[in-house]
Amino acid sequence: MHNSKTQDTFVGLFVASGIAALFYMAMQVSNLGSYTSGDSYTIIAQFQNSGGLKVKSPVSVAGVRIGRVSSIRLDKESHESIVEMQIDSQYNNLPDDSGASIYTAGLLGEQYISIDPGPGISGEFLKDNSKIDNVSSAIILEEMIGKFLMNKAEGK
Repeated sequence: MHNSKTQDTFVGLFVASGIAALFYMAMQVSNLGSYTSGDSYTIIAQFQNSGGLKVKSPVSVAGVRIGRVSSIRLDKESHESIVEMQIDSQYNNLPDDSGASIYTAGLLGEQYISIDPGPGISGEFLKDNSKIDNVSSAIILEEMIGKFLMNKAEGK
């Protein structure tokens, strides 16, 4: 059987496009494929436990991604995790009494931060380097199972 150069070229292009598609899907799954526009501001939340939250994890309001986690570090005095989030500047109308919670999405257990806008009684909005005081830490599945098993063993 004789292969022409045209056929070899088409096979090569097909393989290259398949590799490019796999690379694109890997970037989307790992949250590395999306970049912020550069116009953003930072908000800070201090959680008792940040669970499996990672840098570049999504930050959302009502299911809409408005930013990403930019850093996670440990406060040496309180031993709590300090999470900094980059929020796109177009979402500059979040009330300063908003709350933040860490949730788990999907079967793979990817964690994200959900911001719950407060009632906005003061009329002020979150600005660059604002701190969110009303937080709810991540629920650790292993701790819940352990507590459940301990209660069952004690007969409660």
